[in-house]
Amino acid sequence: MKAFNYKIVYFLGIGGIGMSALARYFNHYKLLVSGYDKTETVLTKELVKEGIDIHYDENITSLKLLLRNYTKEEVLIVYTPAVPKDHAELVYLQQERYEIQKRSQVLGTITKQFKTIAIAGTHGKTTTSSLVAHILKSAGLNCFAFLGGITTNYNTNLLLGDANDSNALIVVEADEYDRSFLTLHPDIAVITSADADHLDIYGDESFVHESYTLFANQVKENGVLIVNKNVDNVLRLTRNRLCYGVSLEADYHAENVRVENATFFYDVEAGDEAMKDLQLGIPGRHNVENSVAAIAIAKQLNIETSKIVEALRSFKGVKRRFDYRVKTNSVVYVDDYAHHPEELKATISAAKSLYPDKKITGIFQPHLFSRTRDFANEFAASLDMLDEIILLEIYPAREKPIEGVNSQMLLDKMKSKNKHLVKKENLIAFLEKQKVEVLLTMGAGDIDTLIEPIEQLLKSRS
Repeated sequence: MKAFNYKIVYFLGIGGIGMSALARYFNHYKLLVSGYDKTETVLTKELVKEGIDIHYDENITSLKLLLRNYTKEEVLIVYTPAVPKDHAELVYLQQERYEIQKRSQVLGTITKQFKTIAIAGTHGKTTTSSLVAHILKSAGLNCFAFLGGITTNYNTNLLLGDANDSNALIVVEADEYDRSFLTLHPDIAVITSADADHLDIYGDESFVHESYTLFANQVKENGVLIVNKNVDNVLRLTRNRLCYGVSLEADYHAENVRVENATFFYDVEAGDEAMKDLQLGIPGRHNVENSVAAIAIAKQLNIETSKIVEALRSFKGVKRRFDYRVKTNSVVYVDDYAHHPEELKATISAAKSLYPDKKITGIFQPHLFSRTRDFANEFAASLDMLDEIILLEIYPAREKPIEGVNSQMLLDKMKSKNKHLVKKENLIAFLEKQKVEVLLTMGAGDIDTLIEPIEQLLKSRS
């Protein structure tokens, strides 16, 4: 860890998936790591087990006690923009002039000491970056990875390597929220998608595209930019790049995609090489596309084809990304983080392709009032793909309510005849009366607290 010279790192919002990976990184290098989060979660409990102290109230007194034996030069404060500006601890730390950096700034500093592989995109970046890291680890390369989800293969969001190796690689998610990815200057970069999102930050789609173009231009001069063919048609990039896709004319593309025994098989044209009968360890045409991006990266690093093929087959995915929770002859339950209309469409399409003769029921918790407002028609169209939809109320996250924007408004826009609006606390009782064949839970809010109760209910039936 050559990039920092602190003794203590304090996190405001330590339970976030990106923040927790940073906390684990500093903890690994024996710095004192501590932090605040609003609520206790499975992830914060894991951090506590790893020796990190976490509290859940805005407590300036305990913060003063923690910092009293350190000079300000020895303290780094890391925060996420999701923390309110009037948060008592943040205000105190600002007034006392401690060094405060956003998560993205810290990650940008860490990447400077490595050859950086950055995966950007409105969706697809967590699965793609996790798959890339798995390929690198499987091939025996020295690799670090900061991931936006808990990989099933490694059960963590942080992979560690040897920092003393000048050839060490680092895989990071390049997050577009708050233009965070502009702190990165990667050697290899991928843009998986550039759909409009976070319009509370960007205003409109044109500024989203502008930000992705700026990111593309930050790839090092002798680096490699890899872009989804559909994105390339939108961004109109001028710098040299490779394109990838599914059933498209591109430098790297998948074709002959097929489902056999609930498993996806496909062929890939990888530059001058034809890769036949590839088997992907996770389902979905969108994940086939993500895997083509990962193959393109692996080929830039001269990884042997046989090692790539085996890593694709053995990849188990990311928790909360088409995550099988129950899989029996009578019922299938899949949990997914999908919270954007395009992500819902991809998840539902994957379920329909795997189980074409079964009824697909979806439970969706919208995330953010602004996102629900901005994409209400698109959400309704995606959810109408389901045979039955159970809608929960909007999870507000960092926002205050917007008049007229609620789940009833969204439900009214849907054409489905089989739709329900259910309070979160009544969901299990509602499900007890329903017969489900394939069930999807989708959303980025606190819908994850329902996963285990739903799982227990469905297992008790089988």
